[in-house]
Amino acid sequence: MSFRGGARPLRNLLFPFLREKRYYVYIMASKSRVLYIGMTGFLMARVLQHKLGETGGFTQKHRATRLVYFETFKYVNNAITRETEMKKWRREKKIALIVKENPTWEDLAKDWGTPMAGAQQIPHLLKQVRNDKGLE
Repeated sequence: MSFRGGARPLRNLLFPFLREKRYYVYIMASKSRVLYIGMTGFLMARVLQHKLGETGGFTQKHRATRLVYFETFKYVNNAITRETEMKKWRREKKIALIVKENPTWEDLAKDWGTPMAGAQQIPHLLKQVRNDKGLE
């Protein structure tokens, strides 16, 4: 297919709006530094679920509501492999990884879910995650 007059393909015109699917391996921590490692395709929505206590289980019980580390992957199999690898690590190695990138253990998602971060999008993002997990 050729384009006349210097016209660009539609993909190039829409590039800022099109994003490739990404997958994330993340570490949540409690104030007492209990750690949880997870993997998701929708990081913001998943972290907000942890913060709101909607996930139940470990993160709710231990109040692991601070995102202290995450990695991004193009392919889901790479993210799953990395999550599995990190879960096998000793605690010291996990802490070293966090400290290297986030020495003060700041909540990387502290402003997520506020009006500045687009609070009107939160219900939609949470619904998307629930649908992916077969919860709705």
